[in-house]
Amino acid sequence: MPHIDIDYADTLSGVLDLPALVAELHPLVVERVDSVGVGKTFCRSSEAFVDGRPDAPFVHVTVGLLPGRGPAVKAELSDDVLALLGKHLSGVEGATYSAEVRDLDPSYRLHPTH
Repeated sequence: MPHIDIDYADTLSGVLDLPALVAELHPLVVERVDSVGVGKTFCRSSEAFVDGRPDAPFVHVTVGLLPGRGPAVKAELSDDVLALLGKHLSGVEGATYSAEVRDLDPSYRLHPTH
């Protein structure tokens, strides 16, 4: 039941094939963390990214998981996500991309439960 957030520069609209990225990313995450839940993937464009370069192309992926996976599993998943982003951004000059895998806060609730 991972929650995946994809934040990306709006300058990548029409360049980054989000449906193709999600089609590979979502099952990759579910498989790597041995999830039994459905999970959700959210994509959000951003007008601003400050790194000293105007209109810098970036993508950041955050994966939120229920607690229980160790640091090694999270690090390997981050590496897998970075590799996938590299594939999807290979034609984008100067692209910056990052990934974070974290535990969802204990206050997380889902309704209705599945």
